[in-house]
Amino acid sequence: MDEQAYTILIAEDDPDIIEVLKLYLENQGYRVLSAEDGESAYSLIEREKTDLGIFDIMMPKMNGYELIRKVREKYNFPIIVLSAKKEDSDKILGLDLGADDYLVKPFNPLEIVARVKAAFRRFYDLNTGTGEVSGQKMIRYRELAIDMETLQLFKNGEEIRVTPTEIKILMLLMKNPGRVYTKVQIYEYLRGEYFENDENTIMVHISNLREKIEDDPKQPEYLLTVRGLGYKIGAARP
Repeated sequence: MDEQAYTILIAEDDPDIIEVLKLYLENQGYRVLSAEDGESAYSLIEREKTDLGIFDIMMPKMNGYELIRKVREKYNFPIIVLSAKKEDSDKILGLDLGADDYLVKPFNPLEIVARVKAAFRRFYDLNTGTGEVSGQKMIRYRELAIDMETLQLFKNGEEIRVTPTEIKILMLLMKNPGRVYTKVQIYEYLRGEYFENDENTIMVHISNLREKIEDDPKQPEYLLTVRGLGYKIGAARP
């Protein structure tokens, strides 16, 4: 997908922040839409093809958490939260609802651009034949299967809705069953480059995946923790 074709929606009630983000993102060749409340943002999403969202949390009419929840019921594009709410509980809630990244205000516009590019790389460039998935249409592990063309996850033939970040984590682990990946390795794989962030991010994504794919998330059979090292796809039974 050509970078020029990407459309980014900014949902933010501060016009100054919208202006700064539009300046930097349009300079990179992106098409940028904006809305100053959650309801207007969702209306735009229904009318316009949206490739990535940058959502504030504290907005009128529909806050960012509600907007993420509603978007995830129907759409599967990357979502970056940009918020003044900086407590770990706020970040974890945003990720739990389906956001892929969470940045705290005040922010560096250049970091926003970098994270946007990383989000596009990990979501839209998954099936470019660069070696990772070349020639593969499906990745399978036991009852799990990922369709590489549609980026859908299935268990026993039934679709499981996951976020772009969750599908990328599963792709990495399912392509290398039994191999242990540290949180840093997973984080760098997701972002394409390392950004300072709390490691709770990966833990939240792993926890969310277990809730979706495991019969008993407290006794996982797919996503296993290797204490002191990281995570792997492995089975508790053959």
